Parts: sequence; structure tokens; C-alpha cells
Amino acid sequence: MRNKAQDPLNLFFPVQTSSGHQIYAISIQRCHKLVHTHLSNLLNKELKMPNMVTVIDHPLVQHKLSHMRDAQTDSITFRTMMNEVGKVLALEAIKELSLTPKEIETPVTKTTGQFLDCDNICLVSILRAGNGLTEGIWSLIPEARVAHVGVYRDPATYNAVEYYFKVPSNFEQCDALVIDPMLATGHSAVAALDKIKKANPKSIRFICLLAAPEGIEYVQKYHPDVPIVTASVDECLNEKKYIVPGLGDAGDRIYGTH
Repeated sequence: MRNKAQDPLNLFFPVQTSSGHQIYAISIQRCHKLVHTHLSNLLNKELKMPNMVTVIDHPLVQHKLSHMRDAQTDSITFRTMMNEVGKVLALEAIKELSLTPKEIETPVTKTTGQFLDCDNICLVSILRAGNGLTEGIWSLIPEARVAHVGVYRDPATYNAVEYYFKVPSNFEQCDALVIDPMLATGHSAVAALDKIKKANPKSIRFICLLAAPEGIEYVQKYHPDVPIVTASVDECLNEKKYIVPGLGDAGDRIYGTH
């Protein structure tokens, strides 16, 4: 008989053969459960998913994201769906912003309304692909200010290179939503967040369409206080540092330059 010391994970169970011999078989169900538990623990422990990373797994978001992943989807459809998904991501990102009560009068009676300080929400687009995701969010919060951070990934070193930075003069009073469709290596995000933090906004949240585990880990290493909202945490990065399965180069697909 196998004992607990020989089978600490309890993966094997005894089977009696037709000839009367007892053998041990492995439980596929238990293996699946073990793998699922291990992956869940990794996500919860290593990526701190419950606290700092929110994945919007709504069926309609996943439906549109699947269309965007499809290489046959044209740029017009890609842009439209990115705008639509961006609005849903923004709703999650701003759900903890404070409201200010104000007396209003409906056609029926007086009441107290609750209002966001939308003028002091700043959408910080990481150029160039960030603009595609920002457009949808801006249409949802048209009073918001829009800032830009120019960062690109060096094709040889994969390091972030900054070339532009412009935020509003009242940035210290703003809740900043930092926007980039792809969180791949995390180098561009960290470079942008480094610069943004020096400008000292009231709060910072990061919005992306897709994230790689490597990118999440890198951002959390340098900016563990910044919440991340995404539509998907994908499998990994390939040798060219593209997200897998991903959707390709978001900027090229937005602007039709692929």
C-alpha cells in the first residue's frame, strides 16, 4: 500500500485488476484541481490579483475582446470596440472616486444629487496607442482633462524611451487615469508612472486592455500602490516581447499601419 509519505498530494488511488492484483492509478480530476489551486495561489500571491489588479471578465467585454484579437478584424471595427471596452474599464477604475452632494430639483421634487468632480479627472494617454483607448473614455467623461506621455519601446533593448510629457497646470488636484492598451514588459508603464508621480496627482490608476503577468509583476515591483484595471491577463510574452495570445501591435491595428 502507498502511504501518505509516499503520496502527500493524494493523487493515487488503488484499483483491483481482473487477475486479483492491486495497482495504483493517478486521479486526473485531482491533478486538475491541484493545478487550478496552484495557479490561483500564484495569481493571488504573486500578482496580488484581489487587491491591485481587477480583471473585467464581463461576457460582453470578452466577446468584443475576442473580435479584437482576431487578425481578420479591420481597423474601423477594432477602434470602435476599443472605445466601447474602454468605457467599461473606466467605469471600474473610477468607482471609488468621491462624490459631492448638491441640492437639485427634479420635475417632481427637490432632492440631493451626487456629483463627480469630472473637471479634475485627468486621462493620461501613453502615446501612441493610448490615444485609441482614451477616446472612448473621454466620450464617457467629456469634462476630463487629457494629458500625454510619449514613451516608446526600443526595438533592440526593449527598454522605455521617453520623448514627451504634458499634463495640465492643476495636475496636483487631479485623479489620474493612466491609459495604455497593452501592459507587456511593463517598462513603458513604469517609465510613465515615474514621471507622473513626480507631478504629484491626487491619485493614480492604470487602465489597459491586455496585461501580461510579466508586466504586472514589473509595475507592482516599482509602483505597488497603483491599481491596475484590465480586460484580460494573458499567458506570457514571446521572444519579441509581444503579449501571447494578445492581439498584435495595438497602435498599428488602431491606425491601420500594420
